[in-house]
Amino acid sequence: MHRKAFTAALIGAALALAQPAVAQTNYPSKPVRLMVGAGAGGGTDIIARMLAEKFAEGLKGSFVVENRPGASNTIAADMTAKAPADGHTLLVATNTGQAIAPHLIKLAFDPLKDLVPVGLIVTVPNVLVVGSQVPVNNVADLVKAMKAKPGDFKYASSGVGSTQHIAGEAFDVAAGTKSEHIPYKGSSQAHLDIIGGNVQMMFDTTSSAMGQIKAGKFKPLAVTTPARSPQLPDVPTLSEAGVRGADMSTWYALYVTAGTPADVVTRLQNELARVLKLPDVEARLKGLGGEVSTLTAAQFAALNRQEFERFGKLIRDAGIKLQ
Repeated sequence: MHRKAFTAALIGAALALAQPAVAQTNYPSKPVRLMVGAGAGGGTDIIARMLAEKFAEGLKGSFVVENRPGASNTIAADMTAKAPADGHTLLVATNTGQAIAPHLIKLAFDPLKDLVPVGLIVTVPNVLVVGSQVPVNNVADLVKAMKAKPGDFKYASSGVGSTQHIAGEAFDVAAGTKSEHIPYKGSSQAHLDIIGGNVQMMFDTTSSAMGQIKAGKFKPLAVTTPARSPQLPDVPTLSEAGVRGADMSTWYALYVTAGTPADVVTRLQNELARVLKLPDVEARLKGLGGEVSTLTAAQFAALNRQEFERFGKLIRDAGIKLQ
């Protein structure tokens, strides 16, 4: 009996020691940084701060947003890629930095190998708008006018390498037109020139352009997404309007450093899924003109790679380079 009791005690001790390895040490065990590749006040920053608040509540830890703007949003991505692989550095990014910029800038990290997608947060449609004074009312009219005067039409963007810029290039390729790209430091400055008649068109996000559309200063001709936007139900998609292959939207997603323990990644994925179902989060994201993600982590990982390859081909075919 004594020997059996001793053996049972040994087994019990072994099980007790094994439990922490199964359950994983507490996460987070220190403050978590949410890296943002854009300045304070923009869409990425707003989303990151909302996530920081909700993650802090759900995971019972400290989550702090750290803005590192520059280099087409890749500075923050570089810092996340090179951080300790313990889940305490996260990246809130867009397709500008993750799928477009890597084909335009020489990076010191590999966005597909050094960063692991946790999940998609929200997708915001882009919309093709023209100034109210431009004498076209649909995409067919616009294409006809552009072909009649190649190079005369100008389109604005928030900068070289932005989704607005790439959307314009994709449109020219798909429609067989030729236009001139006019980059600005932000959408608001571009809006002024469209209203003033210096630039005719723009492929802006719905969240940015909606105010001018409602004020009658922009005419929306098409949304550049596979489905119509709930905010603009009467506006056709580009494909419906006869231009295929130029789909464009701006997506926001969460990433973690490659090599982070699988159980930590899973916990982050589960937490993101929980947060995105909260009514107040859904309302805030839809207020930005966005469609809240319903993709699984695996589905987004596949989309992330597809988008990377799609933009790479488009940039090579169009000969786009940073100036």
